[in-house]
Amino acid sequence: MKITIGQKHDAEMILVFKGKEVEENAEILSRLNEKNLFKGEEGEVFSMVSMETGRSQVFLGLGEEDKADEEMLRLAAFKGAKELSKLKVKEVSVKLTKLPNLCYKKSTKAFAEGLYHAEYRFDEYLSKKQEFSLSEVSFDLLPGKEEKVLPGLKEMENLMNGIFLTRNLINEPAITLTPEVLADTAKSELEPLGVEVTILDRAECEALGMKAFLAVAKGSTNEPRGIIMRYKGGNDEAPVGLVGKGVTFDTGGYSIKPGPSMITMNGDMGGSGAVIGAMKAIALNKLEKNVTAVVLATDNVISGDAFVPGDIIGSMAGKTIEIHTTDAEGRLTLADAVYYIIKKEGVKEVVDVATLTGACVVALGEFNTGAFTNNEELYGRIRTAAKEAGEPVWQLPLSKEYHKRIQGDRGDLKNSGGRWGGASTAAAFIEAFVEDTPWVHLDIAGTSDIAAARGYLPKGATGMPVKTLYYYVKGENKGGC
Repeated sequence: MKITIGQKHDAEMILVFKGKEVEENAEILSRLNEKNLFKGEEGEVFSMVSMETGRSQVFLGLGEEDKADEEMLRLAAFKGAKELSKLKVKEVSVKLTKLPNLCYKKSTKAFAEGLYHAEYRFDEYLSKKQEFSLSEVSFDLLPGKEEKVLPGLKEMENLMNGIFLTRNLINEPAITLTPEVLADTAKSELEPLGVEVTILDRAECEALGMKAFLAVAKGSTNEPRGIIMRYKGGNDEAPVGLVGKGVTFDTGGYSIKPGPSMITMNGDMGGSGAVIGAMKAIALNKLEKNVTAVVLATDNVISGDAFVPGDIIGSMAGKTIEIHTTDAEGRLTLADAVYYIIKKEGVKEVVDVATLTGACVVALGEFNTGAFTNNEELYGRIRTAAKEAGEPVWQLPLSKEYHKRIQGDRGDLKNSGGRWGGASTAAAFIEAFVEDTPWVHLDIAGTSDIAAARGYLPKGATGMPVKTLYYYVKGENKGGC
C-alpha cells in the first residue's frame, strides 16, 4: 500500500468527533445521528455510497475531541482501511485536520500506522490468500504542511517494515525457522542496509565459554547459532546493546510442558524477532546512533544428549548454575548473551527482550510488558519510548529478596527461584550476569503473541516491542513536531 499527499480519489475517509459538525457532510451526519446509525463515538465506522457524487464514504468516529490521541487515530485508520477493503476500494483520500492535542506530524504518523496494520496478514501457508484491496491512501492536508509530514510518513513506513519482519519471524513454524534459518534471515535482511552481521557456530560459542547457552542446545539436532548485529550510525561513542531471547522452539526439555502449552512455543524466539526487527527499522531510518544486538539461538528439546534437572552447568561469566528445571532455559541463554555483549562488545547499557515467564502473563496479562531494571534513569527512557510507541510497560520489583531465591546450594546460582514471584526471580537471575552495567529486562511473554486479535493488533505475533526499542535508540523527544 502506498501513502501519498494531495491525490484526489473516488473514495474518502471522513473523521468525525462526537458532537462536532463536519461542514461538508453536515446534513448526512445529522440524519445518521438521528437514526442512531453513526454518532461519532470512538471506534464507530459507517460506510455508504453518496447519491450525489457516487463516492464511497467511510465515516470514522473519534469520540470526544479533547481526548484525541495517537492510539485513537491508529485504531480509526485500521478500522477504516479494513472497511474499505471489504468494499473492494483500491484508492481513498482522507482529510486529516489538526487535532487539539497533536501536531500534523504525529497525527499523520499515527494514522498511517493504523493503515499499515490493516494491511498485514500472515498467509504463507494458506491455500487461499487473504485479500486486501487498498493500494493507495492520500492525505488531504492544509497548504504548507507537506514538508513537515513527509519525513514522518517515511519513518513510519520503515518502522512498520521492521514490525512486519518481527511478526513474520514469530509466526513462522519451528519446522522452518531453525536457529540457522533465523541467523541467515538476520544476515539477509540487515547486511544490505549496512548492518554488520557475524554468525557464530557451535565451536565458536564453545571457544567463548558460552556453557549455559550450549547446555540448552545439547539436546537438539539443529545447530545453535550466535547472531551478532552491529549498526554504526553514530560517532565513536560506545554502542547501546540489545539482546533478544532466541529459543526457536521450547518443549520445556525433560521438564516437559503440557501439550496445549507447547502449541505456540515457536514464538519463544519473540525477543530475537523484536531485536532483529528493531535493527531493521533503525538501519532503514539511518538513526545516528551506534547499536549492537546479540541473539543466541537454539531450540530446547529432548534427546539422550539433553541436559536434565539436577545438572550443574557453567557459564561464560564463570558462575556455576544448578538446573532445577529445564523449562527455565531462556534465562540460561540470556545469561551468556548479556555477559558477552557487555564484555566483548563494550556496550554502555543493555536492554534484553524475552518471552521469559508465564508468571509475568499471570501478573500483567497480554496488555503490559513487564519491566525490571538496575538503573532508574535508563528505565525512564524506556518508559518514555514505550509511551510514544503506544506499547505499555509496567515496572515490577527486583529487590534483594528475589536474588536470595536464586542462590544455589551446590552451585553459585539455581535457574529457578520457585513458583512465587517467578517473573522477578527470573529477572534477578539475568541481573547476576549484568554486574554494574545499566540494564533493563523486558518480559514480553504476554505481549509478543496474543490469543485473539485486539484493536489493530492481529491474533498471533504483535510486533511488540519493536517501536519501543526504536524510540529508545532514537532518543527522547526526537519523534515530536
